[in-house]
Amino acid sequence: MNITNLNVNNFRNIKELEIKPSEGINIIFGENAQGKTNLLECIWLFSGFRSFRGSKETDLIRFGEDFFRTELDFYGNGREQNAKMIVSPQAKKIILNSVPMTASSKLLGVFNCVVFAPSYLSLVKGNPSERRRFMDSALCRLKPSYTKALTEYNKILIQRNSFLKELKYNNKNYDFLEIWNTNLCEKSVQLVNDRLKYLEKLSQTASEIYSGLSGSRETLTLRYMLRLSQSKYEYINEPVDEDRINNLLKNNENGDILYGTTNIGAHRDDIEIEINGIPAKKFGSQGQQRSAALALKLGEAEIIKELTGERPVALLDDVMSELDVNRQDYILNHIRDWQVFITCCEPSTVLRLYDGKTFEIKNGQVV
Repeated sequence: MNITNLNVNNFRNIKELEIKPSEGINIIFGENAQGKTNLLECIWLFSGFRSFRGSKETDLIRFGEDFFRTELDFYGNGREQNAKMIVSPQAKKIILNSVPMTASSKLLGVFNCVVFAPSYLSLVKGNPSERRRFMDSALCRLKPSYTKALTEYNKILIQRNSFLKELKYNNKNYDFLEIWNTNLCEKSVQLVNDRLKYLEKLSQTASEIYSGLSGSRETLTLRYMLRLSQSKYEYINEPVDEDRINNLLKNNENGDILYGTTNIGAHRDDIEIEINGIPAKKFGSQGQQRSAALALKLGEAEIIKELTGERPVALLDDVMSELDVNRQDYILNHIRDWQVFITCCEPSTVLRLYDGKTFEIKNGQVV
């Protein structure tokens, strides 16, 4: 999958811009606040997801203008395709191959891309919810049944937590808690086992990429951590069953009732990321943590390729900072047969690119 042409109007600080990127590496460089990340954000919207910066679409309209318009020509699913997006405070129009779409979600799976931004360091440095969100987002894109199970799980979780709060002050309906446990166990088992299968594939792809980044000097390991109690986790690599989860819920019932919340289940598990057998969150350098997060995102892209037959477009925002020259060189010159967009500030980075295209951005324009 690759972009052949991008046209942008009135998007953030970009008044009007058009680029015809290379099928390989594309470097977008310039000083800070010139529009480099804005360009990646514009591309990302065609994936069907919201802005990776958390912005509302109406906030993306250039100041003083009434709308933004973006158009993408790309090759995907074996043919040339075209997508347009026009957003104003009053309406939003999405057109795919001349056919109006009812929502951005209709673009899911049509134009695939993955994004890495500095905030994604939270995959390594952040709390467990960041890593669960990463897994859930990837699986929801690839497996509709996972999306359904996750939605149902969250509904059951809200209801169980509400019931726990009632039990704290009136336990006459305690026997009904078993119903919520049974419902939660069923969905939790499905989510955990799907995550385990995905993590097995991700471990292979991400570890290979990390090895390349580190020049084969370091190894990356991913481990699924099942929560046993408020302060204890256990590494697992085999599927769980409902009896296992139900027993954990039973063992933690008193604490759940006391605090009015469910402390065990798929919403509390974690992924441990290790470099050379040591937790990267606590002991990894900034460069190692950034490399690990990048390997996870590029590993995600490899899995998408395995399932769809096409590598998604990779959007790498400010990926070069805090990486040594060897790691930068791997990104610039050793990622093959893949369309990649990389933003950076230092023009010296561009000089080490053997093949591809470079675009200098200044005040929202290609100069």
